[in-house]
Amino acid sequence: MQSLLHKRLLIVIAAIAILIITGSWIIHAATDKIDFSTQVKPIINSNCITCHGGVRAKGGFSLLFRDEALAKTKDSNYAIIPGDADGSEMIKRISSKDPEERMPYQHAPLPKQDIEILRKWIDQGAHWGEHWAYIPLQPVEVPQHKIFFGLFKTKSKWAQNEVDNFIEDKFSELNLKPSAEADKATLLRRVSLDIIGMQPSESIANKFLQSNDPNAYNELVDSLLASKHFGEKWASMWLDLARYADTKGYERDDSRSIWRYRDWLIKAYNNDMPYDSFLIKQIAGDLLKDPTDDDYIATAFHRNTMTNDEGGTDNEEFRTAAVLDRVNTTWNAVMGTTFGCVQCHSHPYDPFKHEDYYKFMAFFNDTRDEDTEADYPLLRSYDNDTLKQELSAVVAWIKQNVSPQKSKETYTFLKTWQPSYNSLTCDSFTNSELNDTKWTSFRNHAVCRLKSVDLNNKDRLIFRYQGWVADGVWQIHLDSANGELIASTPLPKTKDWQITETTLKHSGGVHNLIFTYVNNNLKKPVDAGALLDWLYFTQEFPGKDKQGYTTIKNDYWKLLKADVPTTPIMMDDPRDMHRASYVFDRGNWLTKGDKVTPAVPASLNPFPKNAPQNRLGLALWLTSKQNPLTARTMVNRVWEQLFGNGLAETLEDLGTQGAPPTHMELLNYLSYQFMNDDQWSMKALIRKIVTSATYKQDSKITPELNQKDPQNKYYARAPRVRLSSEQVRDQSLCISGLISDKMYGPGVMPYQPKGIWLSPWNGADWVQSAGEDQYRRAVYTYWKRSAAYPSMLTFDGVSREVCTARRIPTNTPLQALTTLNDSAYIDAARHFAYRMQQTGADVKTQISKGFTMATYQQINAKSLMALMNLYNDALMQFKNNNDKICEITGGMNEHTNAETAALIVVANAILNLDEVVTKN
Repeated sequence: MQSLLHKRLLIVIAAIAILIITGSWIIHAATDKIDFSTQVKPIINSNCITCHGGVRAKGGFSLLFRDEALAKTKDSNYAIIPGDADGSEMIKRISSKDPEERMPYQHAPLPKQDIEILRKWIDQGAHWGEHWAYIPLQPVEVPQHKIFFGLFKTKSKWAQNEVDNFIEDKFSELNLKPSAEADKATLLRRVSLDIIGMQPSESIANKFLQSNDPNAYNELVDSLLASKHFGEKWASMWLDLARYADTKGYERDDSRSIWRYRDWLIKAYNNDMPYDSFLIKQIAGDLLKDPTDDDYIATAFHRNTMTNDEGGTDNEEFRTAAVLDRVNTTWNAVMGTTFGCVQCHSHPYDPFKHEDYYKFMAFFNDTRDEDTEADYPLLRSYDNDTLKQELSAVVAWIKQNVSPQKSKETYTFLKTWQPSYNSLTCDSFTNSELNDTKWTSFRNHAVCRLKSVDLNNKDRLIFRYQGWVADGVWQIHLDSANGELIASTPLPKTKDWQITETTLKHSGGVHNLIFTYVNNNLKKPVDAGALLDWLYFTQEFPGKDKQGYTTIKNDYWKLLKADVPTTPIMMDDPRDMHRASYVFDRGNWLTKGDKVTPAVPASLNPFPKNAPQNRLGLALWLTSKQNPLTARTMVNRVWEQLFGNGLAETLEDLGTQGAPPTHMELLNYLSYQFMNDDQWSMKALIRKIVTSATYKQDSKITPELNQKDPQNKYYARAPRVRLSSEQVRDQSLCISGLISDKMYGPGVMPYQPKGIWLSPWNGADWVQSAGEDQYRRAVYTYWKRSAAYPSMLTFDGVSREVCTARRIPTNTPLQALTTLNDSAYIDAARHFAYRMQQTGADVKTQISKGFTMATYQQINAKSLMALMNLYNDALMQFKNNNDKICEITGGMNEHTNAETAALIVVANAILNLDEVVTKN
C-alpha cells in the first residue's frame, strides 16, 4: 500500500514537472518570435534612422514606414525582402567585412546579437508591429496572486484594489516584497498634498487622526476630493500644459487679462468635469451648439499663445507661430507625443509624415486671432446686472421681431465684436501705414487697401477708431482709388477709441476696398490724423417698423460701446473670411507648398464619422475611445503627480524614443477604465490610485531595496519627492496660519524684491498686494513670462512660454537659500512662531507643538534637542541687540523681544526641514 502511494506521488510529481517543462518550452517558443517594437525598433532608432528615416533617406532607403522599407532602393535593390534575410541588402550590408560597404557607415559594426535579431525578424516576415502607445486600448485582465511556481492563483493578502494586483505581479521579477503601510500622520500629509496641494482643514485632520474606523482613510480621501481646494491643486498642473501666464510674452511682455480661464479650470476640476468634456470645451467650446460664456472662456486654453506687441514685427509671422504652438501643445499636452519636429520633416522615429503636420495645423489655421495688440477676439463679460438684463432684452426682441438667426448674430457681435476685419490686415499703403504694426493710421491724402471683402447684403459699416486731428474725412472705394465711392464719413477728433457706423452703398460681390483719407488740418507730411482698429460689415439694425425699436437700438449701442472686462477666446473665421492652409517647405512659413485641408494622421484612429472638419471634429477625434493616446497620457500624468514619476517616465514623449512603461499592463488597465468604467472622471482615477496599498506604503528605503530597485521603479515602497514650487509656498502659508481662503479673480502680487521687473517701455512694476491677497495660494500669483515669481522658478517652476509636460526636479543650494532668506518665508516664519507661542508658555512645548503643526508627527528627542540648541544660541545673540531683534521680527511691535526673535529662527528652521519640504 505504501509502495502504491509512493508510485502515485512520483507520478504526480512527474506530471507537474512535465507541465512546468512544457510551459517553459511554450513560453520560450513564443518569445523566440522577434517583436518589432521592443527588439527591432530600438536597434533601428539607435543605429540606422539618422540616415534612413524621416529627415534623410540615403540611398533611397527609409526605415520609418514599412512600405518605404520594402520598396526598391536607389540602386534598384530591395533592402528588406520579407522571409529572405540572406537575399536582403540590409543584412548583407550590416554583415559586410568591407568598411566601405558595411553599415552603419563609418561607425562600429552592429553587435552579433543585433544582427541576428534583424536576420530572424526578416526571415519571420519583417512584420512591422505597432508601438505600444499607438495600439488602441482594450480590456486588460487583472493579474491574480500566484503560488507554487505560478501554477495556482490565490487572493493576495496585500492587494487592496486592482492597482496592487499589477504592482505585486511585478515583484517576482526582482524577488521583492511590499513595504509596510505608512503611519496615519504620514498618510494624512501625503494624501492631502497630493489631492489638494496643501494641509487639510484642522477638522478633517483631527477626524482622521483620532478615528479608529478601518474606513477612516477612505473617508479622508473622499473629504479631500470634495474640497474646493482640489481644483486649485490640479489646475496648477494643467497651467504648465496650457502655458498660462498673465502676460503676452516676447519683448514687451505686456499684461493680458486671461485669469477667467484659470478660474474655469479650477471650477472644472472641482466639479469633476469628465476629461473628454474638459478637452472638447478647451479645444472647441466656441463651436458647440449655443456655447455659453464658460464654453468660450474654456477656449482660452489656446489663446495662451504669445502675442508680439513689439513695433516693426510681422503680424502674420507671429500669428503663424501661435498656430504652430497650438499644434505642438495639443500633441504634447493631450497625447504625450513629440509632434513639433514634423513641422520641418517627417518624424524620424514615429509614424507621422511631414504633410500630417500641416493637415493637422489646418484645424487651427482658420481662427480669428491675428497677433493684435488687443488680443482679439475677446469675450466681453457683462458683469453688471443692468447690462445683463439689457443684453437679454435686445436678443429676445430681435428673436421675436426679426429671426432667431439674426438674434444669434447680434448676440455674438455684442459679446465679441466679431467677425470683424482687423485693420492690421490692410496693405498697399500710400501716406498711411501700420502704426507700430498694430493699427492702420491715416496721414493727409492717405490711401490703403483691405482685400477681399464680401459686400453681399451689407449696407452698414460699424468700426472702431481714434481721431487725433479734427475735420478728417474717410472714404471707401471699390477696387481702386478712383473706383465707385460706397462710403464717406467724417472722423472727428476723439479722446479715446470710439465705435461708430456709416452707411454703405449697396454693391454686392467680393471686392478689394480702397480707403482714402483727407485732412487739411495736417500740416506736416508725417503727421497722422486717425487710427483704425476693426471694421464690421453688416446691415442696418433690424426691425425698424416694430414697436420698441428705438429703445432696443439705443440699448444695443450702449452695450456695444460698454467698457467691460474681456478674455481672449478662440473663434473661427466665417466662410467669407476663410484662410487656406499649405505645407511649409522645411517648416518655413514663407515657403508654401501644397494646399491642404484639415485631417489627422492616418497612422492613428480614423476621424469620427459625420464629425465636422473643424476643431470640434478634432476634439471628438482626440476624445474618441479609439484614440490610443489621450487616456494613456492623462493617466500617466496623474500617476506622475502622485508618485513623482510616470509609469512611462517621459510624459512628454510616449513615442518610440520615450521611456517604455515600467508597468505597461497597469497603464493600459487604468487608461481603459478611465475612459469606460470611470466615464473620464479624474476624481475616480485619483481615488483608485491613492486608496491602493501601493500608494499607502512606507517610504523608508532598506539596503535590499536600495540594491535591487534604487529608483523605485517597482514600487516596493512609497516615493520621497520634493514638493512643487506651489506646494512649498502654500504649505508655509498653511503652517504659519497666514493662508487666505479666497478663491478666483485676477492674479495677485505677494512680496517680491524690487528690480525683478524691468519694463522700460511702459514702466510696469510689481505692486505688492495688500491684506489677505498677499497670502493667497500660489496658483493665483501673477505670472509674468519674462520675470516669473523668483522663488517659484527656484523650485523648478517654468516661464510658461511654451507647453511644459514635465518639470524636471532639481536640488540646488538656491532652494535652501530662498526658504531661509526670502522675505516671504521670513514673514511666514514670524507668524508660525506666533502660533507656536500660543500653544504654551514652555519653549520646549512650543517647539514640539510647532513640529507637529508642520508634519503631524511627534518630534523625537534628538530633533527636539537640536532645535532647542538652535533656540538657545539665537537667544544669546539676540539679547541686548535690539537691531537684530527688529530685523527678524519686522520692526517694533508687540513681538519685538529676544525670545520671540529666537523662536522665529527655530520656526524658519522647521519650515526648511527635509520632513517639511519633502513628501514622504
